[in-house]
Amino acid sequence: MTRGEQESLRIVMMGTGPFAVPTLRAIYDSPHEVRALFTRPDRPQKGRTKTPPNPMRALATEHGTPVHDPESINASTARMVLASYQPDLLVVCDYGQILKPEVLELARLGGINLHGSLLPKYRGAAPINWALLHGERELGVTVIHMTPQLDAGPAIAQGGIPVGEYETAAEVEPRLAELGVPLVMESIARLAAGTAQSIPQDAALVTKAPRLKKEQGAIDWTRAAVAIKDQVRALEPWPRTFTFWHRTGGEPLRVILDRVWLESGDTKGVDPGIVLEASGDRLVISSGDGALRIESVQPAGKKAMSASEFLRGYPVRAGERFGPT
Repeated sequence: MTRGEQESLRIVMMGTGPFAVPTLRAIYDSPHEVRALFTRPDRPQKGRTKTPPNPMRALATEHGTPVHDPESINASTARMVLASYQPDLLVVCDYGQILKPEVLELARLGGINLHGSLLPKYRGAAPINWALLHGERELGVTVIHMTPQLDAGPAIAQGGIPVGEYETAAEVEPRLAELGVPLVMESIARLAAGTAQSIPQDAALVTKAPRLKKEQGAIDWTRAAVAIKDQVRALEPWPRTFTFWHRTGGEPLRVILDRVWLESGDTKGVDPGIVLEASGDRLVISSGDGALRIESVQPAGKKAMSASEFLRGYPVRAGERFGPT
């Protein structure tokens, strides 16, 4: 190896979702060897007959890379398979399993993980969603040298980007995935050269980002309009944000809010969840502080539609209420 050349590492990739795809592509385009992919087993989602696509499996198959999907990467059989590839480094991203010490020890350089937050904030399975739920205006990614504790390893590289006020989790995620690529490749190069420097995370600044639950999509109209707006954009594409239209002379109708905008105007003295306007393309609802204009909505059992389409098909009236059943 001549001066300036990078040592070629034997890498085992561990990942499942689309967030990990740009990183795997970059490793394929590098001097390093992807010896195998470990991914989560394919399972149909609840209420669906088809198994959702696994983009990492598809990419690895396209490159002729062996793919393994053990129920537990920490099981002895999985460890034996992993050890057979004699990895120098494990690269983990959007995998969904915590690696125990005996797994990390199978790679000469251990493992690195690309995490979708500016650690130590938002450790856990849904960092992008929780960052948006809390109204963060800068999101980022961190490459950590892995330890057995969830997302707790020292940081090797980190980067952030500003996000728009109405940008959704589904829109931010691919931007963060691309942001992570050069950080991962830089980290791999430094580990190969023995020059990687890591910074321990400040435990006092740790916040959690646990897996989302369906009930977190329910709107509490007593909250401020800006908080509800952040909820709507944070919970795309799952579990999405919903409420019930309490229509005159009928049962409450469950609706999903797809896009909302902050609406100016004084709502003092108006109860939260009250329809302020319902005509043309304007569906405006009061909150505990301010109001929201609904741009698109999806009634139960129907496709998403614009506010004007919804109002043409459903006789929403000013003064009616949106809220829990």
